[in-house]
Amino acid sequence: MVTHLNPDGDAVGAATAVAHWLRSCSMEPQVIIPDRYPSFLSFMDSNEEVLFFESSRERATQLIDNATLIVMVDFNQLSRSGDMEPTIAASSAYKVLIDHHIEPKREEFDLLIHSSEVSSTCELLYWLLREMGVEIGLSLANSLYIGMMTDTNNFNNSVTSDTLLMASHLLSLGVDKELFQKRIFASFSQERMRLMGHLLLNRFTLLENYRLGYLTLSLEDQLKFNYRKGDSEGFVNLPLRIEEVDIAILFTQLHNSIRVSLRSKEGYSVNDLAIRHFNGGGHKMAAGGTLYIPFGDIDRFLLDSLKESYKICRDE
Repeated sequence: MVTHLNPDGDAVGAATAVAHWLRSCSMEPQVIIPDRYPSFLSFMDSNEEVLFFESSRERATQLIDNATLIVMVDFNQLSRSGDMEPTIAASSAYKVLIDHHIEPKREEFDLLIHSSEVSSTCELLYWLLREMGVEIGLSLANSLYIGMMTDTNNFNNSVTSDTLLMASHLLSLGVDKELFQKRIFASFSQERMRLMGHLLLNRFTLLENYRLGYLTLSLEDQLKFNYRKGDSEGFVNLPLRIEEVDIAILFTQLHNSIRVSLRSKEGYSVNDLAIRHFNGGGHKMAAGGTLYIPFGDIDRFLLDSLKESYKICRDE
């Protein structure tokens, strides 16, 4: 099982869920992730069975080369697997994609299991397993629930009646909702909370004419607040709590690029904006991308982009 770079709860949940299922079929699966998941998801890998390509490149490459089946979850094109892309592409293994992002590159996979009408890859996987008649045990249920819960931002986004039916069934199987709520949404460090306050007070800009609010997270601020991977999870949603904001963006400075996260309220789409200006894409109300510009040029670049393409964000 393979996930995308910067794995989130849905990616880790889907990968571990598939692993649980295949083990129940007397198979020996291996989860390989391009880079390390956020620390608050570590409990999902309590036995430390996940292999990280960035730190175990030789072993991971050998496993991919010798694999007969590669199941890829929660991304729509091989480039999202980062440095793993050429190794996966060169593998003779049968390649299966299970994903909910729009516009997958079909030619890169042998079998595509896809729907953009579900809340998460874990929800798609849940309904697939139900259709196949698979008995869902507690470990499998936990992975599916965590993936769905995190990708909906704790049932705030992309939730349908089917999503709630899934949640109800998984809870009936013994999923401890309160425990996962605590581990994922109430186990932050004080540095993370102080960083959030700092960004809202000092790094937040409201563009009233565009009903857009954005946050900037520099390397300097990351160092100052002892930033750890995953600490900014959910920050992009904060501006959407303001009545005058319909589009929110978080710009996070990396060493050689800027990661861009975009979210919107109903009636506004950020996918096309991500494709046109941020070298990315995603869903109607949740997208991402990457910029290769000086961090200090963000304000100017964003204004130029909105002047050119703001109208595409608004649903007619």
